[in-house]
Amino acid sequence: MNLKFTISYDGSAFFGSQKQTNKNTVEDELLKVFKALNISTKIILSGRTDKDVHATKQVFNCKIPDFWEDLIKLKEVINRKIIKSINILKIEKVNDDFHSRFSAKERTYRYLITTKKTNPFNSKYITYVKSIDEELLQKAIKEFIGVYDFLYFHKTGSQKEQTKREIYNTKFYKYRDIYVFKFTANSYLRSQIRLMVGFLLAINEKKLSIEDLRNQLRLKKHIFKIPISPNGLYLSRIKY
Repeated sequence: MNLKFTISYDGSAFFGSQKQTNKNTVEDELLKVFKALNISTKIILSGRTDKDVHATKQVFNCKIPDFWEDLIKLKEVINRKIIKSINILKIEKVNDDFHSRFSAKERTYRYLITTKKTNPFNSKYITYVKSIDEELLQKAIKEFIGVYDFLYFHKTGSQKEQTKREIYNTKFYKYRDIYVFKFTANSYLRSQIRLMVGFLLAINEKKLSIEDLRNQLRLKKHIFKIPISPNGLYLSRIKY
């Protein structure tokens, strides 16, 4: 049977989500547990997250033997056996044609920042910014909505023939003492969100302008090239 898993994980514990040679990943840890349960399967993630990028609701699907019909028990067993940096939130039976990557309609990411200095216990999960111009950032982030060629918001050396993407919605808001950048799109290029957030924070610091952002989005100038730290980035929702 084909099962859909919704999981969360602490990205600082892994070299990304997808399996890599000689590097421990989220997929590696999941496969270890399945192997311990005598389940031979292939994991299909909704999309990859890089090293130090977290997930509150990542999704994957895989096929397992029908005798594991008690999905509540399966969830309990996996969570008991798996490394504590990963948690299974939900397991659902889905149609055989469900594909966690290709069936996805929307992917939402959040990037967290704070004006309170970080410490050894939270520095892996949020990025410190000295001051925030909330009104300016709320205005600037809206520039990303629409269809653009994100060639200049794409990690150098990552080969993609098609660099056009559509961003459906964006938002910058405050939740208690945390500021949140929120992006919703069908898919993203590698390091795209980290480059977008980095550009926005450069605008926040008055080093760049909204007009600079428009010029980079329209491929007139390649101004900002260095992705911000991945520590504050979370894959937060996949919509099907």
